[in-house]
Amino acid sequence: MKASTTYLYLLRNTPFFTGLDTEQLRWTINHSREWEAEANTVVTQNPDSSGDVWVLLDGAWQLEYDGHHYPSGHADPGKWFSAKLVDEAQGGWRLVATEHSYVMKISRAEFDAMLQRGFAFEVHLDEGYRYYVAIFRPGSRIASPMHELSTH
Repeated sequence: MKASTTYLYLLRNTPFFTGLDTEQLRWTINHSREWEAEANTVVTQNPDSSGDVWVLLDGAWQLEYDGHHYPSGHADPGKWFSAKLVDEAQGGWRLVATEHSYVMKISRAEFDAMLQRGFAFEVHLDEGYRYYVAIFRPGSRIASPMHELSTH
């Protein structure tokens, strides 16, 4: 992947970040890293114990797990991903850009700080969490994503 520049006016219109004010968007830009990924580029894969959060800014990616492919486009529920969700999953997995895409990596510590600062991610986290639970833990009860994703 190639480092890319995050622009405030584009980030403001990205579904995961539309609930943030200008100050929060600037904080996000200063505490994350944007990457450009060509089609078929592995964004992250097993093993990854960092718990970092990846957000699809533009393009498309798919989660590959247990012989299945789970595509996610820019506006789909699984438009973010964290390996923290798959700690208990058996077998290999990988997150792959399926077309020319832009992705943002937010370190676990920075994402926790965003949650502590009250960044409005609840709806997106809930949608994505439900999407990933159906893949990695079918049949399990779905708890709050905030409990699952927060280290606190």
